[in-house]
Amino acid sequence: MTETGQNQLHGKQVAFLTANEGVEQIELTEPWKAVQEAGGEPRLIAPQGGETQAFNHLDKADTFPVDQSAAEADPADFVGLVLPGGVANPDMLRTDKDSVEFIRSFFEAGKPVAAICHAPWTLVEADVVRGRTMTSWPSLQTDLRNAGAEWIDEEVVVDGKLVTSRKPDDLAAFTAKMTEVFAHYAQNN
Repeated sequence: MTETGQNQLHGKQVAFLTANEGVEQIELTEPWKAVQEAGGEPRLIAPQGGETQAFNHLDKADTFPVDQSAAEADPADFVGLVLPGGVANPDMLRTDKDSVEFIRSFFEAGKPVAAICHAPWTLVEADVVRGRTMTSWPSLQTDLRNAGAEWIDEEVVVDGKLVTSRKPDDLAAFTAKMTEVFAHYAQNN
């Protein structure tokens, strides 16, 4: 928790959308912990119920129970959306129409979204990057530019209510900005 209390989520729910397989574990667990420390309630959303299989790079890691499927989850229940990375995770998500629609609805509602590493691939599929300044894992820069974004190489980039970061090494900066943006939105809406 912050000493000033300004970055608090006070019981607000935050959606974490992942594929059922392929999410980078630390990019799920560190933002999850940051939401909890800010007083928020993280909820795991995936294309299907059951579990999500996380990875440490290319090696299987832990599994995490899914709270709701993307088809069942109502974006109105959440103050923000976190999109963890992992190479396979966003590639699988962008082929699931319910997940893509879930993402798009946060942008349509003007709610904050935080995406790290390869996660912006799903933002391209949701057609929400045009005109935005953002960052990602470097290999996505061409895809993001082709979709109309301005890509820059910085540890964390905030464009309105969109927070993006490049990689696990940026998690401290990412989680700090993410909770700040989510808390500001929660306190003003």
